[in-house]
Amino acid sequence: MAKIFKEIDPQQIKGNPFKLIGKDWMLITAGTPESFNTMTANWGGLGFLWNKNVCFCVVRPTRHTYNFIDKSGYFTLSFFEEKYREILNFCGSTSGKNVNKVAETGLTPVTGKDAIYFEEARLVLECRKIYFHDINPKHFLYPEIDGFYPKKDYHRMYIGEIIRCLVKD
Repeated sequence: MAKIFKEIDPQQIKGNPFKLIGKDWMLITAGTPESFNTMTANWGGLGFLWNKNVCFCVVRPTRHTYNFIDKSGYFTLSFFEEKYREILNFCGSTSGKNVNKVAETGLTPVTGKDAIYFEEARLVLECRKIYFHDINPKHFLYPEIDGFYPKKDYHRMYIGEIIRCLVKD
């Protein structure tokens, strides 16, 4: 039987956010129950901005999830236990344009308040998109940063207000 989620205040999230995002990774998911996509990411952050608990994540325009998050007012960040690493690798290296990631991985989509997340996650942040900004290479203060963009496919940064934080009970 699946563990049940409980809602907590985002300030009660356990663990180091640098490890949570940079080492553990996350799935960014956007869309509707009928049509959504998810992708693995490990660039982003958590913080406090405009008197709100927020997250930020970045998505390249070449990613299939880009159009889903761009059109949606909401997105989720789902974090998993290490035993799901192979699924995270798959969702980060395979395009949803070509395969049904849910069918291929066996993940179980859950419809949240306003966005999709996965039953297998250990932590979920449901976010209302409140800002976006396209990365502009003219603003790089260190030229080597441009090395992350050999195709010049600069990320769009999204800031989301964390409207619900769910953990396994």
